[in-house]
Amino acid sequence: MPKLIASTTSKSARRVVAPKLEWHSCGMARTRVSTTVDDELLTKAREVTGAHSDASLLDQALDALLNSHRRAEIDRAYAAYDEHPANEADEWGDLGAFRSAAATS
Repeated sequence: MPKLIASTTSKSARRVVAPKLEWHSCGMARTRVSTTVDDELLTKAREVTGAHSDASLLDQALDALLNSHRRAEIDRAYAAYDEHPANEADEWGDLGAFRSAAATS
């Protein structure tokens, strides 16, 4: 519940100056975005997502974009395993042969 800040102007009169909203300083930083987009695309996106506002829709779209880029980044990191399979011998030996030997013991 917000704390109220009061000031005394006389013995019999008290007035409330303003509510102190403690949650206000703990919120997420927001940036205003103003742009034009394809009307049909926006309408379809609103229908599909069920977003309650265009701001929420944009938040969802940006989140999906960043997640897509992160997944692609992870996929690129795994490409090294395609270039050098586990059974390829290297300076430490042959991991495939080690796994086979470990499975039989």
